[in-house]
Amino acid sequence: MKSLLSTALRRLSGEFTDPYTGIDYNVGFSIYHYDLELVYRVEPNLLSGVAHLHISMTEDLDNLTLDLGGAMAARRISANKHIKITRFRQSGGKIRITFDEVIEAGTEFVLTVRYGGNPRPIRTTWGEIGWEETESGALVASQPNGAPSWFPCDDTPSEKATYDIRVTADDPFTVISNGTLVSKKRRNSATEWQYKVKSPMATYLATMQIGEFTQFKLGRNTTAWAPGHLRARVLEEFKQQQEMLDFYESLFGEYPFPDYQVVITEDELEIPLEAQGLSIFGSNHIAGNHRFERLIAHELAHQWFGNSVGISEWKDIWLNEGFACYCEWLWVEHKGTDSAHSVARSHYLVLSRKAQNLHLADPGAHDMFDDRVYKRGAITIHALRRLLGDEAFFDAVRNYLHAGRNSTVMPKDFFGHIDDAALKAGVSLDEVAELFDVWLNHKQLPKFPA
Repeated sequence: MKSLLSTALRRLSGEFTDPYTGIDYNVGFSIYHYDLELVYRVEPNLLSGVAHLHISMTEDLDNLTLDLGGAMAARRISANKHIKITRFRQSGGKIRITFDEVIEAGTEFVLTVRYGGNPRPIRTTWGEIGWEETESGALVASQPNGAPSWFPCDDTPSEKATYDIRVTADDPFTVISNGTLVSKKRRNSATEWQYKVKSPMATYLATMQIGEFTQFKLGRNTTAWAPGHLRARVLEEFKQQQEMLDFYESLFGEYPFPDYQVVITEDELEIPLEAQGLSIFGSNHIAGNHRFERLIAHELAHQWFGNSVGISEWKDIWLNEGFACYCEWLWVEHKGTDSAHSVARSHYLVLSRKAQNLHLADPGAHDMFDDRVYKRGAITIHALRRLLGDEAFFDAVRNYLHAGRNSTVMPKDFFGHIDDAALKAGVSLDEVAELFDVWLNHKQLPKFPA
């Protein structure tokens, strides 16, 4: 009873609302595995699904909530282990499920949700996010809170799980998802594609790409999927993809997933989209002149920074985007085109002419994807490199990535590895603390790192 009461009081206090998305957290349990069985009919844009959610209770609860929105409607919900559901209702992007008795903390069970509808993106502060129809199929880009547009989930970055994803789609459409393709079965005029995700994944990184794609091998563990007529442009634009991955491995350690895929849609996209183990580009990103090479480097870097090592709260987005942006500059430096220091200085000059009204440590929902977060975050990382020296800096980053692999972190975790490296390199911890303070906690742009 105490646990039930404390949870109810905390909900009333507003403690359980994500300050960035404005959506209430789902509390008292954890989903450690998703088993999704989906059928998608392309022409009518009709999705039907059965989601088996493997749940572990962390509190005593007689009810729980899940995220499901857009046009997805829950039709039937059941559970195993003699757990009875007395009722459920869906509104405001939430499913509220009531059990006939309290389920004790430590209990594990499977909750099965049958649902369906005509999927569409969810309207958010950042525009429409989630499942989206394309000219010849569908794509999913869910950052930060679009996952409920296509499956019931606990949609918060701090919660990771493994996945089995089975999708049946009309022929001749190809289905590309996260993880490893473990089976492909023809069923009359449709094909079932089964993917297994063994590395724990945040819901916003789960994706579905459905289209008429041809596969192009790029290298040892890199692959491209694109409409066949784009072959020449794809092979030209991504010819350095394997070299890029190998270079990042030399800096940060082993690539964290089985392989890396890029998907190029027939449609034009405003920006590339990230997911775990793959990235999505529009046909406009492959003009054949390598204009968007930095974006190719950026999205690949997210596999280490953001996908393998994820953030627990959206306010810490600078850790993801700052590192991914800095990796663009490291790639330029590796090619010998320019030094990271010179590139950082150029972006610093641009930042100096922009508004000085952003706290990098907590930019707020409106500014979380602002270019100033990306560039100031990258220059912060460059400042650390200048302070520590290359050997100590890259050792710290590798240790940070190794310790946080397949999990979520907070900035203090990164700070700890930087402090350890500083001590070994004979750099004052006061200098490190001051660097973090002026770059993360003050609006005014600090002096450019020497």
